[in-house]
Amino acid sequence: MTPTLSQTLLPLTTVTFPEIALRTRDGHKLRGYFGELFREHSPMLHNHYEDGSLRYAYPLVQYKVLRKVPTLVGLQDGAALLARLFLQMRELDLDGQRIPVLSKHIRHEQVAIGMSDDLHQYRFETLWMALNQDNYRDYRDRNEADRKAQLKRVLTNQILMVFKDLGLWLEPTDRIMLTLSVQERTTQFKNQTMVAFAGAFTANVILPDGLGLGKQVARGFGSIERMSD
Repeated sequence: MTPTLSQTLLPLTTVTFPEIALRTRDGHKLRGYFGELFREHSPMLHNHYEDGSLRYAYPLVQYKVLRKVPTLVGLQDGAALLARLFLQMRELDLDGQRIPVLSKHIRHEQVAIGMSDDLHQYRFETLWMALNQDNYRDYRDRNEADRKAQLKRVLTNQILMVFKDLGLWLEPTDRIMLTLSVQERTTQFKNQTMVAFAGAFTANVILPDGLGLGKQVARGFGSIERMSD
């Protein structure tokens, strides 16, 4: 696939620990453990700089539990960082429970991202945390049709922000066409009950498997997988 102005290739590294089974909601524990373990290597691992300030950009290292398998996803510089630290991953320490790593897999690849001439369908492998507190209040006060329209706008903007943060600038004529089919769910996050969404969407974009969309993607929310076209 030849890169264009509206589509490019980026490095992606995926690390999995297939012999360890965790719950989907344990993604934040992976982030806490690895972010602390490798704190001196890069702010990408925990999205904070050395002075404690937040790194306001799309997380280039994301921590997920996909089909019960602990998974780390690194994009761009995060891909090289995970590859470099792979051999040092010898155990997991989650809430004081030490789990030896007996088996780990790494996959490093160049993946396409950007606009597409075709429509592609994606499903959320983990819940999509679409809304922050402010736009949730707006969402709650709307009727069903307006809620659907709001979520569609939110997802479109989130995809555009990912493109921008990953250095992909679209042509003025590029427009994301998107249909969305999601169901409201509740989930626990930082001891609070939050609204999130399960489901799928179809859009004229190419997105790599394992990419996160929405809020809290570093902790595993909003992880997508492309369905068969």
